[in-house]
Amino acid sequence: MDASRQLSRVGAISLVASLVVASSGCSSFSRTEKGAVIGGATGAVLGGAIGKAAGSTAKGAIIGAAVGGAAGAVIGRQMDKQAEELEQDLPNATVERVGEGIQVTFDSGILFDFDSDRLRPEARSNLSDLAASLKEYPNSDLLIVGHTDALGSDAYNQELSERRAAAATRYLLAQGVGSSRIESVGLGETEPVADNETDEGRALNRRVEVAIFASEEYRQQLQRG
Repeated sequence: MDASRQLSRVGAISLVASLVVASSGCSSFSRTEKGAVIGGATGAVLGGAIGKAAGSTAKGAIIGAAVGGAAGAVIGRQMDKQAEELEQDLPNATVERVGEGIQVTFDSGILFDFDSDRLRPEARSNLSDLAASLKEYPNSDLLIVGHTDALGSDAYNQELSERRAAAATRYLLAQGVGSSRIESVGLGETEPVADNETDEGRALNRRVEVAIFASEEYRQQLQRG
């Protein structure tokens, strides 16, 4: 699946998930209901649903892929090891263990020039290291989420975030990461992590997040024992 189709697919998924949350409230989801929503696609669905409540689509995707129990413990140990290695390999990124997954956050200034979706040389090096890790740990899927600050129009920021997420996706695909493992989405200025009224805050909001979580196939394999 190419990047443009992935963006379209995730955009539709996120919209549906958002409507579910708006009408039902994420906190009222039963385990079965949550599973039904996720079953419509992948962890990206939870990024649209749970992530709206948690304030982070990337973290929502990871939370939604959690299975708990013995299977979750196995996944967690593998993620611990991978996260430790990523911290060493990606000194310019923030690597955070979340539930049964990993969130890697790149400052957009590391990956792209201002107002551009063309990958900088440093970006290619960082993404090559990330791709190597993903190939070493093949039982995971990932959601790439692009974010911007609030300067400019909502529509322009949305489009820029989509182009940047797609650029990162294309590079990982070119490095041999399987297309079935990756989905990407741009969220524009809708999920700030800092104050958009300051230069420092806007810099923090310009970012690309990579949510890494166990693939559905691997989760099912572990649960079957």
